[in-house]
Amino acid sequence: MKIYSWNVNGLRAIMKKEFLSFIENDSPDVLCIQETKLQEATLDDAARNIEGYHSYFSFAEKKGYSGVATYTKVEPISVSHGIGIEEFDSEGRILITEFENFTLLNIYFPNGQQNEQRLDYKMRFYDAILEYCNDKVKDGKKLIICGDYNTAHTPMDIKNAKANEKTSGFLPMEREWMDKFIANGYTDTFRYLNQETIKYSWWSYKFKARERNTGWRIDYHFVSNNLLDEVTGAEILNEVYGSDHCPVVIELKD
Repeated sequence: MKIYSWNVNGLRAIMKKEFLSFIENDSPDVLCIQETKLQEATLDDAARNIEGYHSYFSFAEKKGYSGVATYTKVEPISVSHGIGIEEFDSEGRILITEFENFTLLNIYFPNGQQNEQRLDYKMRFYDAILEYCNDKVKDGKKLIICGDYNTAHTPMDIKNAKANEKTSGFLPMEREWMDKFIANGYTDTFRYLNQETIKYSWWSYKFKARERNTGWRIDYHFVSNNLLDEVTGAEILNEVYGSDHCPVVIELKD
């Protein structure tokens, strides 16, 4: 079973590219996308009704902003929009689908580069997600937490580590939260299975960054450690274009 995650930087924009061909060719069992930039009124039938998939969306209150969607071949047992905290749920960043053997959190974590207020929001969002996940694991749930985390964890995950030490996305406090997340019982599946591999999942549109592979690895599939034995593969699909991010993939035992 393969679960994909991809920040598409606008669902309407990527629908005009090779998005449907990508889905047809790769045939993900589940596809989580972030940054749809849609409201329900602007969601067209082509994006809602992809053949072979059930589709679910969370929308931000602000127009043309944020938003996530999950496409899945198997209908989930339940779907939740957010974690019950209004200041986070109102931005449409969290979509939770529960399946028989695991619960999948599709999350577009905030970017903290705008100002100190947004950085504070990002850190509080992080802590709220950790608390939510810990509560679910205590209840016996097995979790996959995928999406755009907007933080590169280690110097291996960013091309120019030294130059970005004071940039949100690679700040000590953000990286320390990633350490805390792992210490609480969650595993970065790509790094777990590819300990020495340097690959990135996001590149700036500026300065030919993707052409030069000056990137950041900020898109992840973390799993709760009670699910780790079911993970058989993890990939970053650098060859797939259409956004400033590329898809990342986790494979589970069928």
